[in-house]
Amino acid sequence: MSSYFLSSQPPEQQWLGPELIPEPLYKSIDIGLVLLLTYLMLLAIGERRTLYMVRGLIILMLAAVISEKFHLTLLSFVIEKLVLGAAVAMAVIFQGEFRRFLELLGQGKVLQFFRRKPSASKPNNVVDELVEAVRELSQNRTGALIVIETTGSIDMRVFVDQGVPIDGEISKALLQTIFQPKTLLHDGAVFIRGSRIISAGVILPLSDKTFSRQLGTRHRAAMGITEIVDQCLCIIVSEETGSISLAEKGVLDRPLTSSKLKELLDKKFALLVKGESVAPGWGLLSRLIGPKGRRFLQTTFRVLSSNSSEEKK
Repeated sequence: MSSYFLSSQPPEQQWLGPELIPEPLYKSIDIGLVLLLTYLMLLAIGERRTLYMVRGLIILMLAAVISEKFHLTLLSFVIEKLVLGAAVAMAVIFQGEFRRFLELLGQGKVLQFFRRKPSASKPNNVVDELVEAVRELSQNRTGALIVIETTGSIDMRVFVDQGVPIDGEISKALLQTIFQPKTLLHDGAVFIRGSRIISAGVILPLSDKTFSRQLGTRHRAAMGITEIVDQCLCIIVSEETGSISLAEKGVLDRPLTSSKLKELLDKKFALLVKGESVAPGWGLLSRLIGPKGRRFLQTTFRVLSSNSSEEKK
């Protein structure tokens, strides 16, 4: 009875839907809203590695739309299940972000979720404290391993052991104390986020690559974490030789002087500040789908428009 009542309403009282909007425009609005939602999700998560995951999800969603349009029933059924599974997997991976989103939504502060995170840049005095600590550790041949978060937020579950919480301001004295051989935390890594030492005694995953005998466990751990996580740097001080190394994205730069290390850190964080000073706009979405994705979307819109015009004829 309720369906009959809805269908018997005058056209001007019915919900504004595809029957009152040209079909190509309606489909464009539908797809545009999905892409906007995806873009907001990227801003909220803010991790570089998620670009590829969300890109794959968008490709699956577009494939589902196309298969349904061309009445490929079996393929459409399979792709819909894949989209559902991918969405559930992403919800599990980013459960912390989704939990925070729901909390802010319940408090009526959902816009705070999309505010940009504080800059990952390090003030000059923080870099100086870090470099001075590394220089003295190198001179004393005290082994050290320091993981520095650069962009986004590192999920600490990628560590084998998250270590002991410190949550203290970076200082030369604190870093030197942590890495003293007689302390309980000197064998692990220090994890730095912003201007604070988050934890010490962190155990990192080891790289599977074959290394020179001159490189020990600290170097393998630095290579291992930077191979898994893009948004971090890793400073290593060798206990045997006192040499300084810097690992990023699975590439080891060694040996370094303390002045060269400061130059590299200043350059790295200056680039981050410059990149973050540019408003994200549609650049992030454009980078997400890439040039091939943009051409694919244009072709899809043309196909949908042509099919709709043919059906009207």
